[in-house]
Formats: sequence, structure tokens, C-alpha cells
Amino acid sequence: MTLADFGTPVPPADVIDVDRPGIPFSRLVRVELRKLVDTRAGFWLTASIGVIAAVVVIAMLIANRNSPENLNLGQFFGMMNIPTAIILPILAILLVTGEWSQRTALTTFTLEPRRQRVIGAKLVAALLTAVAAVAVALVLGVIGNGIAGLAFADPAGSWDLTLAGFVNSFVSQTFGLLLGFGFAALILNTPGAIVAYFALPTALTVVSQLVPWFKDNLGQWVDTGLTNVPFQEADWATGGEWARMLVSAVIWIGLPLGVGVLRILRSEVK
Repeated sequence: MTLADFGTPVPPADVIDVDRPGIPFSRLVRVELRKLVDTRAGFWLTASIGVIAAVVVIAMLIANRNSPENLNLGQFFGMMNIPTAIILPILAILLVTGEWSQRTALTTFTLEPRRQRVIGAKLVAALLTAVAAVAVALVLGVIGNGIAGLAFADPAGSWDLTLAGFVNSFVSQTFGLLLGFGFAALILNTPGAIVAYFALPTALTVVSQLVPWFKDNLGQWVDTGLTNVPFQEADWATGGEWARMLVSAVIWIGLPLGVGVLRILRSEVK
């Protein structure tokens, strides 16, 4: 017994409903955000940010008990960004490579055949995560600074935090996250992308330290360890510092990401 037996018209098998609305992009972004924490690795990486932050607060309070003037919101905020700067790129790598290592790419690209939309949703989800990470670092910094103000007498607990320092933190976090995202898109393998993210920029930094000429000339434009230094300060970066950072971003983020996107668009999904 078929639908035709009930008088229900059955469309031909080879007819595609081109008028059917596609999956909203906002829904794709929500799905990608959920993928960040719905695996054991993603969940524990995210949870570890809070654990590491608590350890950092305790360590700062103990280390500066004899010099409480060093404890202020700017210092706590800067320290809270350290664990997120390490973990965020790994989360971005897992977000991209998870489709291939967990063999879910076939399902994802069947539900949404336009792969560029899936890549865009992953990128937007990663950027939203960077915004959330800076916000979390600020909240944790406020908590740590409040504890310092209660534990020690003035001048501990100062609420000094420059706008430049806040913006620089966001730029630095976004740079690292996109760096991991680009390597992940290029390699499409979790261990390989993680090794590339940590090893290649580190190797270039070692070369800068061993070869003074490289450090003083070419390294100022291609070594991410050097180009990101101004964005770890509480002052505004100059135009030249922005230019050097953007050049290094084109080399280390733009090129791998561009090649990686082409690879994802053209790769056979198995």
C-alpha cells in the first residue's frame, strides 16, 4: 500500500523542491556553538578555563601578599587572558577538524550542501567565542580584584583598566583563535593542526632569537611572537605596529585559511 492508494500525489523521485527554504544561517551558528561543548574534549577544555583562573587568582594573591600595590583589575584581567589564549585556539581547531576526525562531515554537508555556509558558521561561532572569552576574563578579573581588595588594605583592589588594554586583549585573543582556525582548515587533522599551531610560530620565534638580523628586519613582519607584543600592553598600538601585525596575519592566517577553505570545498567526503 502506497500514498497513491490514499489519493495523495507522489512527486517524482528526481524532482527537487527548489522553493523550500534553506537552513537559516543563525541556526547553523547555534549548532556550531553547541559543538564546542558537546564533546568530552570541548567540555573539559572549556571547564578548565574556570579551574585555571581560580589557580591564577590564588597564585597572584600569594605571590603579591607583600606587595599588594601590584594587585589591580588591569593585572588580574591580563592574567585571566593567559589560559583563554591557550585554550581558545584549540577549541577552534576542534571545531573545524571535528567534522573529519569524528566522521560527521558527511552528515553535516548532506544537511547543508553549501559548504561555504558551514565554514562561515564555524568562523562566526569562533569569533563569538573570542568575544565571550574576553568577557569571561573580565568577570574573573573583577572577582579576583574584589578578593584582593577584601584580603589586603589599600592600594590593593584598584579598578584601573585602560580601554586600550581591553581592546588589545580582544585583538590578541582573536588573532590566536583565527591562527588555530586557519591551521585546522588547512590540515583537517586535530593532532596535526595542534602541532602546527604551537610548533611553527614557536620555531620562527626561536630563529628570531638566534639570528639578530632576522629579528630586526624580516622578523618584525612575519614573527607573530614579535608582531603581537604591542597588543599585550595597556597602551594603544601605533600605526606601524598595526601594519606589522596585519602582515603577519595575512601570512599565518589568511594564506592557510584560504587554501584550507578551498580544500574543504573540494574534498571528497567519505
